[in-house]
Parts: sequence; structure tokens; C-alpha cells
Amino acid sequence: MSYTAMDWALLVAALGTTVLGLVIGYQAYRGFRRNDSRPMEYLSVGLILLTAVAYTISFVGTLLLQQGVIPLRFRQPLTLLVRLIQFVGLGFITLSLYRKP
Repeated sequence: MSYTAMDWALLVAALGTTVLGLVIGYQAYRGFRRNDSRPMEYLSVGLILLTAVAYTISFVGTLLLQQGVIPLRFRQPLTLLVRLIQFVGLGFITLSLYRKP
């Protein structure tokens, strides 16, 4: 299977998004540890779930589907799992915005 320039661009964009999400989540976690701030902890968990975890599961799942490692019937459950993780991540971020330190 040969990969096009668009395939490589998508790969780089997905990887970059995952790494950047981890960096932002890690910085929020450092803020939590430095200030012992519960809202910062929720923010870091939310950001990591929303970016790094969701993108990683989506990316790996897509590769496994394309390569035939997992059957195509698991495409929708995989999409649902990613959406639920994103929803939980957004919930943590929302909680961090309304939680008093």
C-alpha cells in the first residue's frame, strides 16, 4: 500500500495534535501540583482526555480498521468511544471552570 502526500499530512497533523494536547495537559498538571489547585487538576485531565487520548484512540483505531485487523463493524462503536471520551474531557474542563479553588 502506497501512501500519498495527503496521508502523510494527516498523519503529521494527528501526531502533532496529540503531542500538543499532551504538552498542554502536562502544563496544566504542573500548575495543579504547584498550586494544589483542584480546578487545574480537572483542567489537565480534561485536556488530556479531549486531545491526546481521543486522538490516539481514533488514529490507532482507524489504522486497525484500514489494515483489516479489526472488522469494519467496529467502526461505529470506535467512533462512539472516541466521542464519549471527548464528552468526558469537556465535562472535566467545564467542571474546572466552575469549581471554586
